[in-house]
Amino acid sequence: MSGEMLRSSPVVKASYYYLNSGKKFETTTMDSTVFTHLFWAFAQIDPSSHKIDLSTMNLPQFYKFTEIAQLKNKPLQFLLSIGGKNAEKTVFDSMTSKPENRKAFIDSSISVAREYGFQGLDLAWEYPSNIVEMANFKKLIEEWRVAVQDDSDTTGLLPLLLTAAVHYSPDYNSVQYPVQAIADNLDFVNIMSYDFYGPGWSEVTGPPAALYDPSNPAGVSGDSGLRKWLDANLPAKKAVLGFSYCGWAWKLEDPKTDGYDAATDGAAITPDGSVTYDEIKDYIVSSGAATYHDPAVVGFYCHAGTTWIGYDDNQSIVTKVKYAKLNGLYGYFSWHLAADFDGGLSRAASLAWDTTDITTGK
Repeated sequence: MSGEMLRSSPVVKASYYYLNSGKKFETTTMDSTVFTHLFWAFAQIDPSSHKIDLSTMNLPQFYKFTEIAQLKNKPLQFLLSIGGKNAEKTVFDSMTSKPENRKAFIDSSISVAREYGFQGLDLAWEYPSNIVEMANFKKLIEEWRVAVQDDSDTTGLLPLLLTAAVHYSPDYNSVQYPVQAIADNLDFVNIMSYDFYGPGWSEVTGPPAALYDPSNPAGVSGDSGLRKWLDANLPAKKAVLGFSYCGWAWKLEDPKTDGYDAATDGAAITPDGSVTYDEIKDYIVSSGAATYHDPAVVGFYCHAGTTWIGYDDNQSIVTKVKYAKLNGLYGYFSWHLAADFDGGLSRAASLAWDTTDITTGK
């Protein structure tokens, strides 16, 4: 099915609620008015039946969360996100490889969404990594769209939203996403413009979520990835720019060499180096870390002794949101709710979108 899908709102101001973050999150104090969509992350796929595994969804917590959130924001929409970074990749490959497996997944996902009150479904397959998987990804979203429309026609209910979390660039592992099928069959895509550097895959420090790379404009950055998506004919109004409320911490080999491209000796602070924004704020205070804002890259970093952390703060988040609006995108999303510090980044993002004037560029 091609053409414009039903729009849920004039803008996407979204975030993911990550069930396995290990962080306590006070739903009662959350300002839900700064969001239009929230993603419940993550449900997993049963490897045998290829259906949604209900045991991975924590439904009692979901009901409590939605009830409280919608007290302040009735139109707020919830999407069930399926997969995620830690999902077993072979399950996606198996599910998408045969028509009967895709049908089992699709029917199950729609049934679960309707039964438990979700307004949409999000595919978080990180990432289809070869020609066959990309071809099967295309078949899945095409068949999913048809099934969602059939469900709406049968029930008389509004069609479920269909979205996907995708690589920062339309090219992954030298294979291109089926961009036209994405444009035709998904309501929007969440472009993951972060995790460019991290201690698990880069031996030197670097901006984890650079919007620009001044030294190489065509290199790895949020802007270069978005340009490639748009050049591949993804409509801007189907693109949602992503940023992370998590930074990455390295252990420096030499504490006196503390800028970008500094040699490192693995992760710092946590086993894998992942540090949430609220933890970074606490660390800066407790350690007396020096902080730096890089407006050319659009990002922050701090360091104390041998610890170096790259992250986003209010100023860089605001810059990215303004960039998204001024480039005609559908909106933005963040990863993830519980990593924020008292909701400050989410409030700043929402205000930045609302106050940015596309006619003046300010």
